[in-house]
Amino acid sequence: MKITHPFIIFDLETTGTWIEKDRIIEIAMVKLLPSGEKQVFHSRVNPLMPIPLVVQQLTGITDKDVEGAPVFKVIAKDVLAFMEGADLGGFNVDKFDLPLLERELNDAGIPFSSVGLKVYDAQKVFHLNEKRDLTAAYALYCGKPLQGAHGALADTEATLEVLKAQVERYGAGDMSIEVLGQFQYREQPDFFDADRRFRWWNGELYMMFGKYAKKESLREIVKKDPGYLSWMLSKDFSDDIKVLVENALKGKFPKQGV
Repeated sequence: MKITHPFIIFDLETTGTWIEKDRIIEIAMVKLLPSGEKQVFHSRVNPLMPIPLVVQQLTGITDKDVEGAPVFKVIAKDVLAFMEGADLGGFNVDKFDLPLLERELNDAGIPFSSVGLKVYDAQKVFHLNEKRDLTAAYALYCGKPLQGAHGALADTEATLEVLKAQVERYGAGDMSIEVLGQFQYREQPDFFDADRRFRWWNGELYMMFGKYAKKESLREIVKKDPGYLSWMLSKDFSDDIKVLVENALKGKFPKQGV
């Protein structure tokens, strides 16, 4: 791969996926220069908040691991200096890492905009060029092209063959369909309700609409402006939301994942 400008591949580990609120717990950047030289910037970051258990399990980074790490504001200038004049690359950086990094830099008092930067996102290239549908799965697991794709019967028969092949590949000798159950998992929901009116963050619910949108938790609004919540009960919100608000006004709050 030839480059004519400094090129940085970077990745963030964060407390979650909410770009407007979640925080960096680790940042790594590898800079390639046209001369062939490679430079590395790597740091753990103290997010000044508990790292959710699901994130600790995913990244292996615990609260104890970041206790003595700098907060992002301390390293922000060094991060920006390392990035100066470089094109950027990564995996899913367009939709997640870059917007979150931009927000963290601005929160640290360092104006930064990604507008105009050249960004090469490996995930975007991958998804545009490699199919991830039943035809691709059939070719991978069954080793032959799928005939009659998008016909209901052909797709059904093909899916059966794919599942049989997956049992053989991943069952470690166990040929029962139940062996695939180990690959079932439930993601911790980001949103409380189907309409996405309330979002979880750091164990608390935040409104995604109105004057308190993304600013204060439901618990804080109960203390600050219970009249606003009472007003919501007279409006056209779902039953789930009204029950949530009624309970909150009584001092009862749900727990994430329960």
